Amino acid sequence: MKQSFYEIFSELNKVSRPSHHEGKVADWLCQFAEKHGLKYRRDAENCVVIEKPATPGYEDAAPVVILNHMDMVCVAKDDYLRDGRKFDPMNDEIRAYVETDENGVRWMKAEGTSLGADNGVGLSMALAVLTDDSLVHPALEVLTTTNEEDGMSGAEALSLDFIKGRKIVNLDSEDYDTVTVGAAGAFLQVAHWTPTWKQVPEGYVYRRIVIDGGLGGHSGLDVHKKRCNCNRELGLFMCGEPVNALINGQMVVCTMNGGTANASISSNASAVVAIDPAINDALADLVAQFNETLKTARDTDPGINIRIEEAAACDKCLDAAVAINVLRSIHDLPCGVIEMHKEIPGTVMTSNNVGVLHVSDDDITVSCHTRSFSNDEMHRYADAIKETFESNHATVKQLMDTGSWFEDPNSTLLETTCNTFKDVLGFEPNKIAIHAVLECAYFVQKYPGVQIASIGPLIIEPHSTSERINLDTADNIWKVVVELLKRLAAEK
Repeated sequence: MKQSFYEIFSELNKVSRPSHHEGKVADWLCQFAEKHGLKYRRDAENCVVIEKPATPGYEDAAPVVILNHMDMVCVAKDDYLRDGRKFDPMNDEIRAYVETDENGVRWMKAEGTSLGADNGVGLSMALAVLTDDSLVHPALEVLTTTNEEDGMSGAEALSLDFIKGRKIVNLDSEDYDTVTVGAAGAFLQVAHWTPTWKQVPEGYVYRRIVIDGGLGGHSGLDVHKKRCNCNRELGLFMCGEPVNALINGQMVVCTMNGGTANASISSNASAVVAIDPAINDALADLVAQFNETLKTARDTDPGINIRIEEAAACDKCLDAAVAINVLRSIHDLPCGVIEMHKEIPGTVMTSNNVGVLHVSDDDITVSCHTRSFSNDEMHRYADAIKETFESNHATVKQLMDTGSWFEDPNSTLLETTCNTFKDVLGFEPNKIAIHAVLECAYFVQKYPGVQIASIGPLIIEPHSTSERINLDTADNIWKVVVELLKRLAAEK
């Protein structure tokens, strides 16, 4: 049964799919293939490829892979409740709606959460192709990978025979008028501390230091906007005058948390502390002073704010040395743009993001996501970050190390894609390299001779609760996909 990509996206958003937890959506994809009578394969990492034979008469054309990922960065607003309770990304659906702006442009957004248009809309387009027998296309392999957003372990683990095609149309780009021909490499590592817990000193009062109101966003695509990273700001604040209170025992840290995804700019962070009542007014004054500095220095985030409020009592606190090691690490890490690209104006060359700070009973973690178009530079900064962590007595685990990717400018697939844009939409797309990692680097390494063209609709603020997609551009990208497949079917 033929379905539009909007109908499929609506169904997809009923299935929870945060990174590392793709079992449900992989099941859904396999059921989709069975419902439409199509062959499929699923590997140990839950990656799924669905095959559809070529349109009769086009069997001699080279097969084409349509690439997407099934996971999404699922974040929710701090105060967002789903049916009166805290939103549960492991089980709750995404509730999308359409809003028309003052210029008549239609935007799809989500109620209180990220939308998952990255990469759900591209995946929905690929699946819509499979349902439409009126379309002309070569043999297709719709490949959907796992954990693209937080390590790319799905693409990394693909077997060498999992796909046959050597022409890959990737629908995971987010700038409508472009064809992505390059992407930065990425190095993800997480520092771990084993917490030592102590009793809170008697007579101490409990306070929560909160930094929130940040715009957040994608740590690669939005990093050039110099937005506030609240994890970083928490480290800067706590390692100012408050660290002296930690050292002399007038303050203890009960817990710290910030950020929701390694690849997102942290829009909030907080620490619950217990303090000697004698320093209550002094700490409040420090918070007020830092708030003025924060609002002046971070005018990119109009709603940014630090405040102190009463907190519920805790039954234990961190050993001061452990808390200081964590905070000093965050304070000393590079965060945001490190260097701009000298040969591609306006493009970030190297950056680092302090993505998630989390304290649990038996583990304290801080993640760093380093990106660069230079693999040497990426590894140099990654090594320096590891040294910073280790000098503060952390153990460090590497979760991802993928190189940068640049497509061959003489690629025939690239030429056909650009010509299709021009003929269907009336403009020549820009060829760009993005400061965000794509899975393309793995495919170039694994499958010799592969050609890749990456396209997609206009998606604003992915990885954030402000994520939205321009539906007019989505409609137009669908037209490009349909015509591109037809042209590839005609090529020998």
